[in-house]
Amino acid sequence: MGVLQALKPIIDNLPEVQAPLRTPALKEKLLWTGAVLLLFFIMGQIYPIGVDTSRLVSFERLEILLGSKTGTLITTGIGPIVLASIFLQLAVGAKLINIDLSQQENKKLFQGVQKLLAVALSLVEGFIYSKSIVAATDAATPALYAANAILGIITPGQLAVALQLTLGSIFLLYMDEVAQKYGIGSGISLFIAAGVTQAVFIGAFSIASSGTEVAGLIPNAILQVFQGNVAVAFWALMPILFTILVFLVVVYAEGMRIELPLAYGGARGLGARYPIKFLYVSNIPVILASAVLLNVQVFGLFLFNAGIPILGNYQQNQAVDGLAYYTTALPSPLLITGGYPAYLSFIAQPQEILHVLVYGIALVLLCVVFGWFWIESTGMGASSVAKQLEKTGMQIPGFRQDPRVTERILNRYIPVITVLGSLFVGILAWFADITGALGTGTGILLTVGILYRFYEDLARQQVFELYPQLGKIVNR
Repeated sequence: MGVLQALKPIIDNLPEVQAPLRTPALKEKLLWTGAVLLLFFIMGQIYPIGVDTSRLVSFERLEILLGSKTGTLITTGIGPIVLASIFLQLAVGAKLINIDLSQQENKKLFQGVQKLLAVALSLVEGFIYSKSIVAATDAATPALYAANAILGIITPGQLAVALQLTLGSIFLLYMDEVAQKYGIGSGISLFIAAGVTQAVFIGAFSIASSGTEVAGLIPNAILQVFQGNVAVAFWALMPILFTILVFLVVVYAEGMRIELPLAYGGARGLGARYPIKFLYVSNIPVILASAVLLNVQVFGLFLFNAGIPILGNYQQNQAVDGLAYYTTALPSPLLITGGYPAYLSFIAQPQEILHVLVYGIALVLLCVVFGWFWIESTGMGASSVAKQLEKTGMQIPGFRQDPRVTERILNRYIPVITVLGSLFVGILAWFADITGALGTGTGILLTVGILYRFYEDLARQQVFELYPQLGKIVNR
């Protein structure tokens, strides 16, 4: 807590998006949300001055999950924001930072530290990416070259690009604030959903051609049917079929739940239900697990460029061996010449079978670890839920109104559901990745969850507009 208080003077001087003086109407929120999304796509088309476009190699998975586009102003995407949140949540959960987030002042301080850390990580990631997308022999003034000679780390051109990428990342940070205060949902969720949706749409419907083939799976399948190659057309559609399958499985899993009956201790006849969803921790485990594995790739690349390839060697910004290689997802079938049959032959190689297994084990284990940690650090564990129910005067019918009794009953469900749900999202994300589903397995899981919450938020806003008094009661 002392460290956080020491940072308070800096936090107080950080720019902040002012909260609206009145609650925006639903149409205004939709307009703000659309404006933020439009700016996000525009930034994804702007390349910083000094970027060597011939050196750009797409980090497909990073771009989809972090709402980024390599080489543009949103190269780092939401990576710094997500990483800052992970670091601080881990610090609080491990009691390295002792802070009571139930107090409004402490919560505001915590959010300020998270913003400050996100800005710092934006600078760090900006430097890491600039080493890959700017040639080392860039032109610059003698003064800058002298500075580079002293530092021996980054060239002047890379420094200029790094600063531009940092500013772009900070701009995304404040766009997220605008979306939260004036729009619907959060900017982070919006950017992830936009990136995944864009990847799925382009992969399925792109009409760009490469030689005799069309890039988009559906146009390519139609072309193959007209040419009499029905079998080729079928294989071309396999990634789309797996995408639909994963999407339907996630939608079905979202509706699975156990509902514990509750009763008000002081009023007979009044009751409620406490839902424990199968996906109790939602898609949080797979977000955190993917973020860790993705950052292994980023920091591995940084170490390789610094001449310390302890995580593996890289070619064209892609890991080719070591821990970084075996913990990264397989390449999309769209990137392999010969389509899906060639992709199946590729993953049947002994080295790639090991790659598939190591990646799957790492992803699933991380999902379970983060899922367990998340419920304990965010007040979703059996003990925290029992205390919350006691404060509201609720109890499980047929049992004493005692938080210890309630906790014992909840312990029959919450730990098991947490592990099973974390295993489910980890295995499903792994399955979607190895089958080549568009948008990646993690991306589909995230997008379904985001769209589901967006729908719920939109429905709630509509109800509050129809019944303003209800909104006042709920928001007290």
